[in-house]
Amino acid sequence: MNKEVLLVREVDPQEALQRQRAGALVVDLREPHEWARGHVEGAEHISLDDLPVRLRDGVLPREGEILFICASGNRSLNAAALAAQTGYRNVASVAGGTSAWAQLGLPIEGGGLAGP
Repeated sequence: MNKEVLLVREVDPQEALQRQRAGALVVDLREPHEWARGHVEGAEHISLDDLPVRLRDGVLPREGEILFICASGNRSLNAAALAAQTGYRNVASVAGGTSAWAQLGLPIEGGGLAGP
């Protein structure tokens, strides 16, 4: 049985912030109640459940880099793999998610500390 294995690139939160400032799109995959507690400044919210349709419909730009983030990094790994399978080539997962982002004191908006 042949099974294609996709390696998903991970970036740490500090590198993700640098990439975002250089033009990368940060997509937060958490549920609405998680998003409301606080999220990466400037991030776009798409819940993981909605992502397959959004990718299929081309809502996310195919040009440029997309950084997926969640609470801890698990959902974002799955999302980056799904995006790669759908033809998106410049995608990555933010290691440690919003928990690590907030612990480093990186820019958060829309609520208190983001956490799991």
